Amino acid sequence: MIYRILGEVLIFVGAVFLFLAGVGIIRMPDVYNRMQAGTKATTLGAISVIMGVGIYHPQWFFKTAIISLFILLTNPVSSHSLARASHNCGVPLARGSVIDRYAEDKGKGCKEEENDS
Repeated sequence: MIYRILGEVLIFVGAVFLFLAGVGIIRMPDVYNRMQAGTKATTLGAISVIMGVGIYHPQWFFKTAIISLFILLTNPVSSHSLARASHNCGVPLARGSVIDRYAEDKGKGCKEEENDS
């Protein structure tokens, strides 16, 4: 009985996070903010829903844990790759963005690393 309640709560919490991720994707001003909002919230939301299903149906728990681990490892990496590719293709930041550390680091290149040696 307690497993069913815990599973339902996790599914509900995951659904809320997935909904908030959708709202964040719509409301954020640029690609980079949308990616950040989508990745963080969907990672937590998807893991919560999947683990809730695993707790609700204990015979599926091992499979859902493996799926959750896969999402936990791949979602941030894919988001980072997409953001980096967007930046390299010249997708602009939002007007309110104050600083672009990646562009600063790209401008420095390997010169500082050679001077440190």
